[in-house]
Amino acid sequence: MFSRITGTGSYLPQKILTNFDLEKMMDTSHAWILERTGIEERRIAEPEKNETVTMMGKIAAERAMEQAGVKAKDIDLIIVATCSPDLVFPATACMIQEALNVPPCPAFDIQAVCSGFVYGLSTIDQFIRAGSAKTALLIGTEAMSRIVDWNDRSTCILFGDGAGACVIQASEAPGILRTDLGADGRYGNLLYLNNNPLGSLSMQGNSIFKLAVNMLGSIANDTLAKQNLKASDLDWLLPHQANSRIIQATVDKLGFSMDKVVTTVHKHGNTSAASIPLALDEYVREGRIVKGQHVLLEAFGGGLTWGTALLKY
Repeated sequence: MFSRITGTGSYLPQKILTNFDLEKMMDTSHAWILERTGIEERRIAEPEKNETVTMMGKIAAERAMEQAGVKAKDIDLIIVATCSPDLVFPATACMIQEALNVPPCPAFDIQAVCSGFVYGLSTIDQFIRAGSAKTALLIGTEAMSRIVDWNDRSTCILFGDGAGACVIQASEAPGILRTDLGADGRYGNLLYLNNNPLGSLSMQGNSIFKLAVNMLGSIANDTLAKQNLKASDLDWLLPHQANSRIIQATVDKLGFSMDKVVTTVHKHGNTSAASIPLALDEYVREGRIVKGQHVLLEAFGGGLTWGTALLKY
């Protein structure tokens, strides 16, 4: 038994915060941000419009379920990847379960920051292969704007809010071909968020950049080699949308073509665990990612964590 993505969905907050808006808030410029990150704008969740992490995830899940043709009663596992939950507990997965009226089933959160969605995909793949689930919901949902320091121009310019979701179902045909995960806690001090009391995100950007470029190129090649594939066999590379310089440097190391790289960072910013499913849903709904194509997802985040997922979509 294999697992396959059968539906995708996403939600982006209504409020758009451009680089020109940031120019009015702090000592920065559109040109400076664009040159260093490739980001032009990002979305900001507004609680007064009920754009909570839970509700953004719920809407993304509903859209994925509609595309997959499944109902709430069909769901037998929910995993949510987030590092910015509305509450410490109960888990966001349980709150979304209630909001969707999904019957009792396993529901829990995964916290691997930007790698969270890939970690969740690997976990669901194991549940389905073991026969413990047949129809699962995987949701990445984040409100990063609530945990950044808006006085720190080196980090706050990077992040945005949103949610993406997938329905993953048991299949006799291979869909998720393999997943590879890793972490190295020795580098945890490079990117962290204090919890007691709740502080704001702290990041050593230059160190993260170097590690990310080296790691993303290495893990992509490793995953492909384990499947006896080359970069040229891929139809799409879908990296975590951290910033355009990391994406470009990774692509250069792989010797890959940019016209086969999924990029949404320019209009979404870094949405952490929501990054990959947001981008996936956009390319699926635009008809660019289609059934039968080979797609490699890869992510790198605080922990430090990393992961890849090779799909035959």
